[in-house]
Amino acid sequence: MEKGCSNCPNKGAEVFVPQTNGSISNSLIQNWTQQAFECYSINCDCALCSIDRKKYSFVCQMPKVIKELLKNNIQPDISLFTG
Repeated sequence: MEKGCSNCPNKGAEVFVPQTNGSISNSLIQNWTQQAFECYSINCDCALCSIDRKKYSFVCQMPKVIKELLKNNIQPDISLFTG
């Protein structure tokens, strides 16, 4: 655990850091999830994130996931996430 989150509104809160040595699970970078699409659509702005508003105590990895999806040339299919 560490204190604070430099880019999130929960500054000063105790947060849990993933014990993955910076690696991201392959299952997370193969397809766009609804949460990944939300994060992408708000330009990774934690203040606008539906998860952040619930005040979970973990460091968000979604910006890293999105970067990997785009790096692997996997584009979001907007039709899957809009009604």
